Amino acid sequence: MKTSRILALVLVLVLALSLTSMMVKAQDMTVIKIASQSPLSGPQSQLGVGIRNGVDLAVQQLSTDLMDMGYEIQYVPYDDQATPDVGVSNAQAIVADDAILAVIGHLNSGVAIPSSEVYNANDLVMVSPANTNPLVTDRAYPTVNRVCGRDDLQGPTGANFADSIEGVESVYILHDTTAYGQGVAEAFQTEAERLELTVLGFEGTEETANFDGLIQPILALEPDLIYMGGIYSQFGIFINQAAAAGYTGLYMGPDGFDSTELAELAGDAAVGVYFTSVAGPASLYPNAAQFIEDYTESFGEAPTPFAAQAYDATAIALAAIARAAEAAGGVPSRADVASEVRATENYEGLTSTITFDDNGDPEIGLYYVFQVTEDGVADADGDGVADWQNELLQTLEIPSPLMAAAMAEMEMTPEATTTP
Repeated sequence: MKTSRILALVLVLVLALSLTSMMVKAQDMTVIKIASQSPLSGPQSQLGVGIRNGVDLAVQQLSTDLMDMGYEIQYVPYDDQATPDVGVSNAQAIVADDAILAVIGHLNSGVAIPSSEVYNANDLVMVSPANTNPLVTDRAYPTVNRVCGRDDLQGPTGANFADSIEGVESVYILHDTTAYGQGVAEAFQTEAERLELTVLGFEGTEETANFDGLIQPILALEPDLIYMGGIYSQFGIFINQAAAAGYTGLYMGPDGFDSTELAELAGDAAVGVYFTSVAGPASLYPNAAQFIEDYTESFGEAPTPFAAQAYDATAIALAAIARAAEAAGGVPSRADVASEVRATENYEGLTSTITFDDNGDPEIGLYYVFQVTEDGVADADGDGVADWQNELLQTLEIPSPLMAAAMAEMEMTPEATTTP
């Protein structure tokens, strides 16, 4: 009996020492943080939360190499509210935390551009899953990268598809006045005019509720198609009101339309809407099956657009930090991490194989054209949520401007010859 008590006491002491040792070890681990910025509140939060969740899942699943090196990886999400001022304020808080070595974000180019000025001034790398305005990367900052395509290629993709639709000869173009919405609308307009489509109007609006003042003049012009550069939260309402006012033509938008909430806002008028995107649904990517399963199990819903891209962006950042840490023999500098991210080559992600060009664009971008189907607006499963199974009409692989220029130069350069 006495021996049993002694053995029990020894076991308790061993366990206590073991736990103490583990706690000391955990306290001794150096913390490295990954931050994100996306709208976690407000009308665009559906996409912003999906980005946050994609980053969260990647940090959970892909931090092993850094943990094995003795680092504790922490994830700190920020809500930029889709507002430039908030994004910049968050960016200033982010760069003040020396433990943060990478930022994943944003959703909105109009937020990413000013925020990335703060990151770049502090050598902090940004890897964007969703920002498509050309200026994001055309500044050639060593800290700014994206895993998605560009609006100066997405806009023309939409215009070329519109030109291929039988009966479409005239278009009216609206935009939301943001860097994203106006930028993609301008790119659409330039290509539409090159294709000799008649552009009946080009107009920006910040209206979000009552579009009658816009709709009536458009109805009088009778465009075959209305193109809207912006986000579902604004133009879903416009589509609903335009249809109710009697517009019977076609609608098209960019990837900002890719949300189940478009159908909720536009109602039955959403059926038949075309939209381009730089991000297909996760189910489109063969490598993403396990991601979809894990995401759904972790967050109780299927991944939204750009969630898989956020996962890839985080994976690239984590791998770059690990390479930089190994080379430095300790916590790397932010500049070293930025350099390693830019050096990413042939990364086999969920969504594509990614190599960054010298400006931080993927050398080859993917561009899609979808059309909203009946299932995209119907509650076919009876779960109260639109199925959003839209029809994929076209997939294009388009090189970035830098890559296209390099390819053109290679074609123009004569083969080397030797003389005897």
